[in-house]
Amino acid sequence: MRYPQGKSYSNRSDDVQNIDETPESLEHASTNSPKPHPTGAKLRGIAFAMLGRREHSEQEFKQKLLDLDADPDEVAALIKEFKTSQYQSDQRMAEMIVRANVRKGRGPARVKQTLRERSVDLELAQENLADTDWLTLARTLRVKKFGTELPTDPKEKARQLRFLQYRGFDMQTCIQAISSNQLEQ
Repeated sequence: MRYPQGKSYSNRSDDVQNIDETPESLEHASTNSPKPHPTGAKLRGIAFAMLGRREHSEQEFKQKLLDLDADPDEVAALIKEFKTSQYQSDQRMAEMIVRANVRKGRGPARVKQTLRERSVDLELAQENLADTDWLTLARTLRVKKFGTELPTDPKEKARQLRFLQYRGFDMQTCIQAISSNQLEQ
């Protein structure tokens, strides 16, 4: 096998770094020059980059910026500015969470759990939760997973109920979903 000219591949020991550089020694070396805390334009740039990747709730956004050791007063002012400019919106975040969970086939209990995890007020999502046809979604999931045949065996009924409950549907919706395949218009 031929190698490109000018490169020696016979002994790669010269490419290996000094073995004395352990993680501890590297950590000690990095403490000599502390990282500057983001302020002003740098903090704004970081904030815009965060929101450019995905939506954040106000609480999540605040915590992530504070985790960068930014000044709390500056973070509060920046969040207030972003909220008034509609760059950050808990309402938009709530709508996005509901849409994403419905698309993934999750019921209202799982949606509410996600809202709590993301520190979004449940009131902001109430309209979207009320507008969703949970029974149709549960029936569609049941048919997709188990087929169109309705369960008659008690074990199979229990299995399908557990599946739908795990997905976040309440017991009444689960029972209706395994009782008929009729998708209501």
